[in-house]
Amino acid sequence: MHSNPLDAYQNVEKNSLEGRALEAFVLTKAANFLQSVQNGWDAQDRKEQLDEALRYNLRIWSLLQAEMTNAENPLPAEIKQNLLNLSLFVDRRTFQILMSPDREQLSILIGINRNICAGLRSDAAQTA
Repeated sequence: MHSNPLDAYQNVEKNSLEGRALEAFVLTKAANFLQSVQNGWDAQDRKEQLDEALRYNLRIWSLLQAEMTNAENPLPAEIKQNLLNLSLFVDRRTFQILMSPDREQLSILIGINRNICAGLRSDAAQTA
């Protein structure tokens, strides 16, 4: 059972989403998590929250990397390559922040996630 009703709702929502909507959902969740850590930078448990948020974001981007290398992925090769290059940047930035935490460095990860989400939502709306 979920201790937080929002978690329960998000799990139901996540289970009913598919494709681009699901990708947008998890990237938004990661961006919000990173934003929360950035906003609460002086919190006592910041190190743990930062580590958890960065690792969550990294898992999402690892899944996106795997999807971009899947031969059955229907995206054009140029878009797949651009997303792979972006994911490598996200990897490098994440490891930099893990090694040397910097509040401002989170902004680029948050912005990347939100920009990709906007594109996914726009694409999903056009195909609907």
